[in-house]
Amino acid sequence: MNEHLRLWFRLVPAYAAGYFLSYGLRSVNAVIAPELMQEMDITATGLGLLTSAYFLAFGLFQLPLGLLLDRFGPRRVEAALLLVAAVGSAVFAMGRSLEALALGRALIGLGVSACLMASFKAFSQWFPSERLPSLTATIMVAGGLGALSASVPVAAALPFVGWRGVFWLVAALLVLAAGFLMTVPDHSAKAERETLGQQIRSLGQIYGNRVFWRFAPQGCVIMGGFMAIQGLWAVPWLMEVNGATRGDAAGVLFLMSLAMLAGFLFVATCSTALARRGITPMVLLRAGMGLALVVELAILLGLAPPASLWPLLGVSFSLGNIAYSQLTAAFPVALSGRVNTALNLLVFVGAFGLQWGIGAAVDGFVSGGMGRADAFRATLGGLLVAQVLAFLWFLVPVKAAAAPR
Repeated sequence: MNEHLRLWFRLVPAYAAGYFLSYGLRSVNAVIAPELMQEMDITATGLGLLTSAYFLAFGLFQLPLGLLLDRFGPRRVEAALLLVAAVGSAVFAMGRSLEALALGRALIGLGVSACLMASFKAFSQWFPSERLPSLTATIMVAGGLGALSASVPVAAALPFVGWRGVFWLVAALLVLAAGFLMTVPDHSAKAERETLGQQIRSLGQIYGNRVFWRFAPQGCVIMGGFMAIQGLWAVPWLMEVNGATRGDAAGVLFLMSLAMLAGFLFVATCSTALARRGITPMVLLRAGMGLALVVELAILLGLAPPASLWPLLGVSFSLGNIAYSQLTAAFPVALSGRVNTALNLLVFVGAFGLQWGIGAAVDGFVSGGMGRADAFRATLGGLLVAQVLAFLWFLVPVKAAAAPR
């Protein structure tokens, strides 16, 4: 067994396990939403708030996360944070009030905030650059499997263990994942000796750059919107608007996650070959964002069965993740980690605001006399308008030379 293969077996499964749990926790509330609303007497606004606390804590921690990964290394940082996620899962499982559930959800978001970025950093430390695309694909596939686990399997487990039992099980798995990570080889952390002023100025380079703000709105509204819908509102929409049972709705969510997984594999295995034929990653990114808007319009108008439309939405999101590599290519390599976390911050803050806002809008329309199905349609229509505007802004080209050097 050569050295790289040995390292693959020692590193990749441990980091993939963390991202598997992270993505599953991101999506699980969509399936347990009916039980939460009934047992805890939670409105749509309250459900959106407590679920989106995950995104808020996750997003706000992205900037300090980059500094921690550089200083202490990915193994220690992710393992410690996974224990925070385990505490959050236990708090959620024991929660008897909206505030307790929101706290648990926020701790979960904070605790899994390093799962993807830590794996990227670890792989860049141990493997040559030509191996990174396949390693990235492996981690994204693990995330897709996590999303699948939060659909039909969770729905099938609920009659036996309930939603509280699901979160107790996840808490135990997070502790095991943290222990698994501490068995992997560690690379000596060599923090860049930057002053606080230099760090602030580097962030200013990013947030003050027109290239960054070309990507930021579509990341916030389109990618964040998908995460808000997948993580909570897909199942309520299918039940309220399409009249699906909870089991059927979970099945559609499973198909959407499976399509997203296939999209990740497609990008990882085919993007290089397509680029040689003139179909660049930027072309794929535009196609993915455009597809998302068309599919959302079709969902809004009910133009096809949900089982055919929602998987297409999953494919579009998998293409949307190309934004990270395309944005970092416009900045110096030394800033790449902070560029990724800067974009991730806006994506997750967008997911937080939209997941909460969708619930508030639905409740507002219902209180004004509108039926729940029509309230969902009106809310998605408003989101779609905002996404179209963000996409049009993204289509305006910006010269790469404008990026800081």
